[in-house]
Amino acid sequence: MPLQSSFAKPTLSLEQQIGQKLILDLRYFCQQGTAKQCRTPVTSLPDELAAAITKHNIGGVILFSENTQSIEQTINLNSQLQQAASKSSSKLPLFISIDQEGGRVARLPRDIATSFTGNMSIGATYKKHGTKYATQTATVIAKELKSLGINVNYAPTVDVNMNPDNPVINVRSFGENPALVSKLGAAQVAGYENNGVITSLKHFPGHGDTNVDSHTGLPQVNHSKEEIYQQDLAPFKHIIATQNPGMIMTAHIQYPQLDSSTFVSVDGKSMIKPATMSRTIITDILRGELNYQGVVVTDALDMAGISHFFTPTQAVINTFSAGVDLALMPIEIRTPDNLATLDKLIEELVTAVNTKQLNKTEIAQSAMRITSLKNTFKLTTNFDAFNALVDAKQIIGSQAHRKIEAELAVNAITEVKNNNAALPLKLTKGQHVHIIMPDTRKCMAMQQALEAASSASLSFSCSSLQGYKPTDAQHFIKQADVIIAGNATPNQSAVEIGGMDDLKDDPNFSLNSAQQPKALASLLSYAQSQNKKTVFISLRAPYDIAQFGNSADAVLASYAYNIDTDKNNIVAGPAFTALANVLLGSTSANGELPVTIK
Repeated sequence: MPLQSSFAKPTLSLEQQIGQKLILDLRYFCQQGTAKQCRTPVTSLPDELAAAITKHNIGGVILFSENTQSIEQTINLNSQLQQAASKSSSKLPLFISIDQEGGRVARLPRDIATSFTGNMSIGATYKKHGTKYATQTATVIAKELKSLGINVNYAPTVDVNMNPDNPVINVRSFGENPALVSKLGAAQVAGYENNGVITSLKHFPGHGDTNVDSHTGLPQVNHSKEEIYQQDLAPFKHIIATQNPGMIMTAHIQYPQLDSSTFVSVDGKSMIKPATMSRTIITDILRGELNYQGVVVTDALDMAGISHFFTPTQAVINTFSAGVDLALMPIEIRTPDNLATLDKLIEELVTAVNTKQLNKTEIAQSAMRITSLKNTFKLTTNFDAFNALVDAKQIIGSQAHRKIEAELAVNAITEVKNNNAALPLKLTKGQHVHIIMPDTRKCMAMQQALEAASSASLSFSCSSLQGYKPTDAQHFIKQADVIIAGNATPNQSAVEIGGMDDLKDDPNFSLNSAQQPKALASLLSYAQSQNKKTVFISLRAPYDIAQFGNSADAVLASYAYNIDTDKNNIVAGPAFTALANVLLGSTSANGELPVTIK
């Protein structure tokens, strides 16, 4: 990498260096009220935020789905952001970053952009297709992001998912085999960065064997040192050596076999340092042993794994002391009053350097890594919104991109069981299909996909596991010729749940997420007792096949349940379309499980 950015001043002042090391969250902003009450999305850049970016030489921003509501709006926002950066004293362009992994984690509207079925579906295609889909998905996502003015993607996820109960990674992982994860992760880094988008491998040193979500708590991995190097660290080591990614993201996870030293938290308790704040893990292992000389970014510092234990300034100082370059979402900015907090944070960080709490030379070297990365990828504040819009409309969600999305979805479908040639389904005119799904939206998506794929006119009924009457469900099962049941585990997050439609008939029959598996098991057992042909579909992490697979004649895994929505109705996304084609026999299931089902 070049030592110095061509668009930077020869040297940055300490204040400029600190500003470059911050990535701000602009999800919501309100002129009045409190931060907790504010839910007004930033779709156009408010003057106060523009002024803060300019004043403090801010290094970057992260966009969420609230900030990316249409192609034109997103391009205009990104143009405004770079214009604000162009007025700063350093003139350095912004990292405009996003989580667009594909599959479960996609911030661009699914009906507009190509979001794919995610990493585990790519892992399922590896035996037959190698790294083809890892390369193609990253290439497509990179082209779509770059056309919008987004230059950093927090992807790929190269955590090795070894824990069936992992609540946050699961299908975001390519699988449980470190060698497979290494190859597919390397292919994605090349696909992104060869198309002008900086990657951020995550979550170092590995989030694959946790049963706590670091958004809500502080996980601990108790692997031996040998296990950590063979499993958790292996993909990072391989990809650093072969692809040298632009960024690596840290994990808010304790790894006592790597670093058992402790901090005292804000409530006075002694605790093991999370990786994000461990100099042993970030500087000695990542930079020293693995020889990574690129930019290191924290996972979001507002996550409970950090924010419950440290003040914002403490958190940033601790991460910078560990050797991290970029602090992601260090403070909440929701109102004009919060901008005074940003002023104070930067003052306190400057003081920390001047009082030698932070090493002045290391801060300068860190700022140089950041400006070098911006220079290497030719980032610029000159983002022409008019010309970008013309190009983006041709690129985003194009027919060619949707074709790759559909091909991945269908090639990932895995047939785990097919007793007595239950598949393909031979449905004839007038037959009744009863669909059991986690919520009404998924019932509708499955029905739409089957109707589109079948030449016969069929009748359908639905049982939503989010809200249903057992007697009605049994009535429909009795009437049905075929039962198709789907399950999504781990539990869906709030944003994935179908909504209030499931509860509108009778709230007394709403089921919480803990009750839903029991209800599904009961319905599958009832279908068996009625000798009904039954297909079980694992819609997310396929570990649930161990629980439900014995109660079905056939079992499929799709690793995704993407649903595209238009203004009028649900549109069955690529996963449901692929499932319908496999169920009806117009294509075969060629995927292979990338994780072990016990």
